[in-house]
Amino acid sequence: MARRIDVTGAGGVRLAAWEFGDPPKTNRAHGPGDQPGVLLLHGLMGRASHWAPTARWLSARHRAVALDQRGHGRSDKPPHGSYTREAYVDDVEAALEQLGLGPAVLIGHAMGALTAWQLAAKRPDLVRGLIICDMRASALGAASQHTWTEWFRAWPVPFATLADVRKWFGEDDPWVERPNPARGEFYVEVMAESPDGWRPVFEPQQMLRTRETWVYDAHWEELAQVRCPTLVVRGLDGELGRAEAQEMVRVLPGGQYAEVADAGHLVHYDQPEAWRAAIEPFLDTLRPS
Repeated sequence: MARRIDVTGAGGVRLAAWEFGDPPKTNRAHGPGDQPGVLLLHGLMGRASHWAPTARWLSARHRAVALDQRGHGRSDKPPHGSYTREAYVDDVEAALEQLGLGPAVLIGHAMGALTAWQLAAKRPDLVRGLIICDMRASALGAASQHTWTEWFRAWPVPFATLADVRKWFGEDDPWVERPNPARGEFYVEVMAESPDGWRPVFEPQQMLRTRETWVYDAHWEELAQVRCPTLVVRGLDGELGRAEAQEMVRVLPGGQYAEVADAGHLVHYDQPEAWRAAIEPFLDTLRPS
């Protein structure tokens, strides 16, 4: 089960954190018998519940918490709020401190991974280890942002049923090279029923505003400032290429590499068992002695 904990992010934005495990665990001071903390950060358009299977698995030996980041899930979506990199990083910093999780292992997918390594560079005292899942350090550029803008316009919203959501994102979406049921389920998770059908729980324009704060810049310098052990994980068919992933490992002072076969960008969704097998040995090295 998951227990909701409200925390306050930068600028007073209310954030919903979800603690997995029953009964709730403590990791304060990391004394004998305490459980090391793990904070899971979803990618753009995602939500904490996307991490539920991973978090439940982790909760056997960790205090596992997943965060709905600003503009996502059950967290606040202020229409005129800040969606900068600094705001996202400050939110996670605040969450770690208010939850008493630090020094924690941060596990981030895509945008969440970028937030995680930017925080690790800023506040090394709060991060004992880092897992980067399918996020590039290089600049993606204006063409990428234009493609995303056009993609949002192509969404046939509102969807009449959740079955329509599954079919469009899993089969009919022009971005889908071959049928991908996991992708369909991923997007079902971010839909909510409205009077005229099913619509995303986020505002697409906020997602574009969020994305434009990182796509024009490279993030190698911040990556090089991360001092904690870091695992870079990519799906074999994901967005992070092998050459760039291995260069990220080289740049990281404590970098390690893993890849998951038969997985695309949604590594933890496409191949959950292989994903867990890829990260478990790394997590074992981070447990307090």
